[in-house]
Amino acid sequence: MASGTTPAKEAPKKGTLRIAAAALAASSIENYDFFIYGTAAALVFPDLFFPGHSPLAGALLSFSTFAVGFVARPLGAVIFGHLGDVHGRKRSLVMVLLTMGLGTTLIGVLPTYDAIGPAAPLLLVLLRLVQGIALGGQTGGVILLALESAPSDRRGFFSSFALAGGPAGILVGNLAFLIADLVTTSESFDSWGWRMPFLASVALLGLTIYIQMRIEETQAFKRLQNAAKADTVKRPKPPVGRSPVLEAVSRYPRKIVLIGGAYVGINVTYYLFMTFAVAYGTNEDILDMPKSRILLGVLLGAGVQLVMLPVAGALSDRIGRKTMLTAGSLMLGVWAFAFWPLLNTESPIVIAFAFIVGLGLLHTTMYAPQGAFFAETFPTATRYSAMSLSIQVASVVGGALAPLIATSLYAWTGSWVAIAAYMAGVCLITVVSVLLLPETYRNDIEEPVTPGQDELGTGTGPGPDEAGTVSTA
Repeated sequence: MASGTTPAKEAPKKGTLRIAAAALAASSIENYDFFIYGTAAALVFPDLFFPGHSPLAGALLSFSTFAVGFVARPLGAVIFGHLGDVHGRKRSLVMVLLTMGLGTTLIGVLPTYDAIGPAAPLLLVLLRLVQGIALGGQTGGVILLALESAPSDRRGFFSSFALAGGPAGILVGNLAFLIADLVTTSESFDSWGWRMPFLASVALLGLTIYIQMRIEETQAFKRLQNAAKADTVKRPKPPVGRSPVLEAVSRYPRKIVLIGGAYVGINVTYYLFMTFAVAYGTNEDILDMPKSRILLGVLLGAGVQLVMLPVAGALSDRIGRKTMLTAGSLMLGVWAFAFWPLLNTESPIVIAFAFIVGLGLLHTTMYAPQGAFFAETFPTATRYSAMSLSIQVASVVGGALAPLIATSLYAWTGSWVAIAAYMAGVCLITVVSVLLLPETYRNDIEEPVTPGQDELGTGTGPGPDEAGTVSTA
């Protein structure tokens, strides 16, 4: 049977909605934990953990520790990707949530430089590494939890709930910092107010228990397990201790590289909106605006994105993933040259408009279809590992360095133009990578890629072999 001709079996509606809600909650809290670090890195970490430097130099050091979390994400992709492909998506996600919750809560009680000296930034880096390892496994886990249990013609819609955890986490995280800033004085905020958002991470424990007790394993992974059991009749000695990561790298190197390229523009622009723009607006060497003004713009943009993600995900089910990704990338690349001048007006209304259009609408167009597109590119047996490795390695050269590169570009040129050109450039990388990949939204993701096909096929299902027939072994 050729790929794309047979729809996937539909999961029960009630179960699908429950899984989508769990994926949204897990992704929201995980992203909340990871991204509040970025907000703190822009607002308070330069003074608390890197004192004695100029505001701009302190921001550079603070964003360097922010980047450390990204460096650890490929390691998380390998660890939790292996666990998810071999032992199940749910088990991997539970371990991810526990790891992230521990790392984030400990940041909330970490002494500052004034209390313990150089040990403070060192411990901060260590805990950021823990966060990075957790998020490296989280992205693939929540997307597959939703996508592999969704009806075949609504995978974009249901996987968008997992992606909605990004803006939801940012929304709640920035709202937490906004409230803390409003209800505390400047001195008390720097002393203890910034810790409250980190300590709230204990909510992950309750969610972890719920997922463990109430959420079933995905339909696709169950079918993979059943097929593996049946295969032992024909193959009494199946591979023991196989590495899904090594298998994915050996079979699909081109697709892994292109998926990473497609993710770069999505990832870089996201962190420039969410993290660097906050530093750009509040740093006293640049605009020196009140924290609340720029955070409100981020909140509004994230709120619009949260609402629009399911809409854009559903649209990708109708017109395709590549169309959405290409259009969104091109439009956002152009908008980059309007966004920074709009911030420079320092007008609350204009700043809100800049974030709503750039983040809420244009970025959503490229962000919404990514989860389904990336997952549909790989077969079930290596899907978690291949997808996670692709995006997490790309995040190291993308989002990890984005605030640092943008800060350096401004320090070097003293102008927003270089930052806009940087945004446009990474959007172009996404466009080229997407165009070199096959469309996937009509693929039957339940059909495994056979050993002889690998990268020769046009989708994740088995394609015609050299004799013109469908491979079955």
